[in-house]
Amino acid sequence: MVRKFLYLSVLLSVFWIASPNVAVAAGDEDDKTGFIMHHVKDSHEWHFATFGHTHLTLPLPVIIYSSDRGLEIYKSSQFQNPETHLFGEAYAYNGYFIDEHDHLQSVDGRSFIDLSITKNVAMLFIVLAIVLWIILSAASHYKKNPGTAPKGAASFIEPIVVFVRDEIALPNIGHHKYKNFTPYLLTIFFFIWFGNLLGLFPGAANLTGNIAVTATLAIFTFFVTNLNGNKDYWKHVVATPGVPVPLLLIIVPVEIIGLFTKPFALMVRLFVAITAGHIVILSFIGLIFVFESYAVGLASTIMVVFINMIELLVATIQAYVFTLFSAMYIGQAVAEHEHH
Repeated sequence: MVRKFLYLSVLLSVFWIASPNVAVAAGDEDDKTGFIMHHVKDSHEWHFATFGHTHLTLPLPVIIYSSDRGLEIYKSSQFQNPETHLFGEAYAYNGYFIDEHDHLQSVDGRSFIDLSITKNVAMLFIVLAIVLWIILSAASHYKKNPGTAPKGAASFIEPIVVFVRDEIALPNIGHHKYKNFTPYLLTIFFFIWFGNLLGLFPGAANLTGNIAVTATLAIFTFFVTNLNGNKDYWKHVVATPGVPVPLLLIIVPVEIIGLFTKPFALMVRLFVAITAGHIVILSFIGLIFVFESYAVGLASTIMVVFINMIELLVATIQAYVFTLFSAMYIGQAVAEHEHH
């Protein structure tokens, strides 16, 4: 399965580069690298490609709730120029507009809640649907065929489940409590892994390279860790054993800060690794349109295919690292210490 994904990813990468108007679709003729940040950032529309003057985009739902109007639902295409697909206050619709930074604004400044299905949110639903489908398919196989060799989705899922359980959860959390947290670790591993892999397809959303997504995952680990912390864990934080009382004035604030730096490191590590990979790939593609040279185009194409293959490895490593550190933090919180 990994080999098939690799072949498909490489073919799509070559096709993406070979399409002369795809890369400049998000910018104008003068800004030949504007598509890079357009891809990295979230958007109220899903842009796939531009062929000539034809934009291949998917308008996404703009959902607004306000106290005076209630719930309102529009299409993002109602807030943009139909020819250039540009957003702006000049294309305001029914009192709302999407600014140049792709933020929803009201013309008269009234307050509202933006519940829109943006590109990253749509990608989030796609990743969740794929993960649920694969997991439920595997569970259905085991339910219908207990004690038999895994087939289909089950044969793909089982080695990963065993690896996360035996190589991540068990060594870091311990024999007594690892089963309680293995479902959580499996959930974040599969979500991050599939999000990373799907994000490598041309035209896909940069889901796990969005800091709001990585922050949410890190916050989940923060709460799972600290809500399950035992008395030894909290005693170590608020009154470190064996430390003279005067030094506690220094040690305790450091320990409390450490509670927040751990999830912060999880958030930043995943965000930076995935976003950097996307920017590097798109930068090499941008060189083709900047230099307009066949030699640069050939070299950039080779580099993009090479880096894209490396990103397949990075996608798996980042899912593993996030899950591993989450297990380590949970293990430290639930570890039982011998008292003499």
